Amino acid sequence: MTDTFSAATRHTDTGPVLTIRGELDSTTAPQVLAEVRNLTMTSGQRLLIDLTELSFCDSSGIAALLAARNTTHSANATIALHGVPAQVTRTLNLLGLAALIPTTTA
Repeated sequence: MTDTFSAATRHTDTGPVLTIRGELDSTTAPQVLAEVRNLTMTSGQRLLIDLTELSFCDSSGIAALLAARNTTHSANATIALHGVPAQVTRTLNLLGLAALIPTTTA
């Protein structure tokens, strides 16, 4: 894993894939929000957020993930997280948010 932050989007047949690397915190969360807001989501698409190389996530990062969820739902699209680190899974579960943002293995 790396601590150098990056957020990059690629497009697939099912919808965009946003890959986040490094630390998702109060400094980098606005970049993730900007990336999500720049997406053109259509009904039926799925935004997949790949967290495989995420090294840290604070409350600002969790808020950014929730904002991404709200953005996709406003477009009648769905969202899923992939490669979620154990500490993020634990946080989502403790906050009761795991049901709002599903995870996937693909």
